[in-house]
Amino acid sequence: MNFFDLCVLCGRAIGRGCAALGRLLGYMLRLTYRYWWIVITLVVLAAAAALYYTREENTIYKANAVAFLNGVSIQQFEQAYAPLRSGRLLPADSRVLQLMTERKVSYFDTYRIVDCLGDSIADYIDFKSKSSPTDTVNVQMQDRICLQFRIKARDLHLLPEVEQEMLSILNNNEALQRAYEVYLQGLKEQVRFNHSQLVKLDSLTTHYYFHGHPGAEPLGTVREGMVFMGDWRVHLFLGEIYSHQTHTDKMDLRMQFATAPVVLENHFTLDPKPVNERKKCLFLFVLMGWIGGCVLAELIDKRKAICAWLKK
Repeated sequence: MNFFDLCVLCGRAIGRGCAALGRLLGYMLRLTYRYWWIVITLVVLAAAAALYYTREENTIYKANAVAFLNGVSIQQFEQAYAPLRSGRLLPADSRVLQLMTERKVSYFDTYRIVDCLGDSIADYIDFKSKSSPTDTVNVQMQDRICLQFRIKARDLHLLPEVEQEMLSILNNNEALQRAYEVYLQGLKEQVRFNHSQLVKLDSLTTHYYFHGHPGAEPLGTVREGMVFMGDWRVHLFLGEIYSHQTHTDKMDLRMQFATAPVVLENHFTLDPKPVNERKKCLFLFVLMGWIGGCVLAELIDKRKAICAWLKK
């Protein structure tokens, strides 16, 4: 079998599948026409359930925040975050556990942040989990990660409390604390060194020196009773100073965020598009109601055959 034969077989299989789907839809339409009172009743009930599920106080939103990891690796963070994902191994008196039990918050998850330009600046959050750890273009950042959970509209007043409780659980983790202490000590030394080197570079902003041409008669210049031999030149270090100042500013910013193992760059914000959007839920519920109505209609239509089979 060659590639052309394989393409022909795949095309025939797709054609047969489309034909079977068409016959199924036609049969469901006939059932809908014959038992319309059953199908319409289930469709109306499904639409009512969708409207009730998507009522304003029951609207579910995704809350997102970007976390800065101070010396903590992604693997260490995921281990500390695992109890929030599963709802297990949390302290019995934990407020988050209580809210999860009451179904006020749910679906705690994390997503990687991608840096496309390699400039240590987050470009986008990989909500679809399509990036690869080995990708050299869309690089996954190692010091930032996105946190997400779901919360209902009627419980939005609990958002600051959930945020504080999450950070408390993560920052009290012993492994994260040890990694943070080592990182903080090294960061302080690096900041101190950067500032001391910046002062040294500033003193060399205008460096004067004399350069004599080999094989030529040195030129003498008399100033204030002294003879200067050679050419008087000026060397500027402004480029090096600007580059070092940029690096120093980055380290100072990291120092400001280094107050705990896990620090949020921003508070949790809500995704404007709800999870249980009304149009989407209406379509799905009505579709399920129609399919359920057709199944019920088929059972009623074949009730005699089903009863005969059961009596055997």
